Amino acid sequence: MPIRHSFLALTVVCVWALNIIIIKLGVAELPPIMMCALRFVLVSVLVVPFTRVPPRRLPAVMLVSVTFGTLHFGLLFVALDAAEAGTSAVIIQLGAPIATLLSCLVFHEKLGALRMLGLVISILGIAILAAGPTLPGVLPFTLLLISATAWAVTNLIIKAMPDVTPMTMMGWSSLFAIPQLLLASWLFEFDRWGMVATAGWNGWFTVAYSAIASSIVGYGIWYWLLQRHAINAVVPYSMLNPLLAVLFGIVLIGDDPSPVKIVGALVMVAGVALILRPRDVVLPDTA
Repeated sequence: MPIRHSFLALTVVCVWALNIIIIKLGVAELPPIMMCALRFVLVSVLVVPFTRVPPRRLPAVMLVSVTFGTLHFGLLFVALDAAEAGTSAVIIQLGAPIATLLSCLVFHEKLGALRMLGLVISILGIAILAAGPTLPGVLPFTLLLISATAWAVTNLIIKAMPDVTPMTMMGWSSLFAIPQLLLASWLFEFDRWGMVATAGWNGWFTVAYSAIASSIVGYGIWYWLLQRHAINAVVPYSMLNPLLAVLFGIVLIGDDPSPVKIVGALVMVAGVALILRPRDVVLPDTA
């Protein structure tokens, strides 16, 4: 990718890493599923009135609302209510190697020996990080794994729809995700409206940051990059998310800077460097 596109990808990853920390603070004041629904309400209000979905793409956009809205973000918010932020950021990044492997199977993108080695090293780094003392329990770990897989699948769906603009995809998939999340909140969460009424600054800032910075700006740029470059040229940048989330956690909320976290993060960065080293294959511009 051009340097300016690489810089955009790194900026998005920084926004997402900080989002993990902010969500962790927000779920202390708002029920996680309801907070996720409120996030998508704000996204849809800001985006849907200015975009239109091609009718033939509606089924695919609705599918993204399930994989991206309900499964990825809904389960991520729930897991963060019970798991440590830095470790959660590590586990969720299993979506990157999953997406890389799926892209080879579905789109026949070439991985190569060097990228394969980088992929293995990156997964090893994730394993080292996740093996630390903050490894979540079985339920939050499973939710994070499902969330990561849903994120990987979403990348492939987006890749197959170059005629749907990033903002259109973001806005309409958010709109379709709202009733799914409200139903899930009604089924699994109690006193949700009472907590909404008494939520403080952290809760509402989380909704605003997740909607505007993470969703509209972050995923808007991410989808734009995916429509112009091979998945294997874009997705590996997301593997830096755990390293940044760990650093943000240490600096902002006082997470323990344990040697396991530092070693795992460094191993993972080495793997990412190998994955990004081969020449990228740029797809035709679809703008």
